[in-house]
Amino acid sequence: MLVSCMYQEDMSVVEDLGITGSAVIINQGDLTAVSSIKTPFGSATMYSVTDRGLTKSRNMAIDKATADICMLSDDDERFCENYRQRICRAYNMLPQADVIIFKVTDQSGNIADRPQAFPNKVMRLKFPQTMHVASWQISFRKKSLVESGVRFDELLGAGSGNGAQEELKFLSDCERAGLKIYYVPFEIAYVRRTDSTWFSGFDEKFFEQRGATTRYILGFWLSSLYAVYYVLKKHNKFEISAGKALAATFKGILENKIKRQLKQRK
Repeated sequence: MLVSCMYQEDMSVVEDLGITGSAVIINQGDLTAVSSIKTPFGSATMYSVTDRGLTKSRNMAIDKATADICMLSDDDERFCENYRQRICRAYNMLPQADVIIFKVTDQSGNIADRPQAFPNKVMRLKFPQTMHVASWQISFRKKSLVESGVRFDELLGAGSGNGAQEELKFLSDCERAGLKIYYVPFEIAYVRRTDSTWFSGFDEKFFEQRGATTRYILGFWLSSLYAVYYVLKKHNKFEISAGKALAATFKGILENKIKRQLKQRK
């Protein structure tokens, strides 16, 4: 388990999440330290660091992981008692899979934060299906990531200032690298409802960031088409009018600021 969290004072997060196997925990805060405990079927090590950014945390956890199969996690989940067996069973069923997406619900049993995107069957996923995946559903073979060179893009995600959709970029990069992505409808955890560190509502800032991230991931034309589709489909959830939402999205698309940030880094 690769856990990203912040300001944890002790190892109680292991019990809170229901982790019974091995785990790498990246705890972003104000101190630097390393601590470990035994679990029933392995050990959990927490690396407390002063770095910031969710995608940076994910990448640190990937680099420190030693297991063959890795599963992403946040600190607001609770894993099923037999999550380890379900994950291993899925990879034994699909030896060709490089990435497997699992079913995660909320406490009421509904699909967490996403619509019912996939049928209740094993299936190969490709874009645009991967747009319905949340990061805490994602598992992968570490060897596949190492050999492909795929990592989370640190220009995206909570703490980046650019909004989310880091999981879409990650899965798109996996697909471009030739990695095989599957969905397996094994429920492995539920997500507890907590306040988001980046989402404050469907306001103009949200749409401007969404325009920037989708332009960065999908390119100009596809992000433009998706902007129109998204606003038409979800306008009844917005705090602003559909017209303002679309204008803010296209502002983000046209500014293309993340691409400029990438050029500056290079």
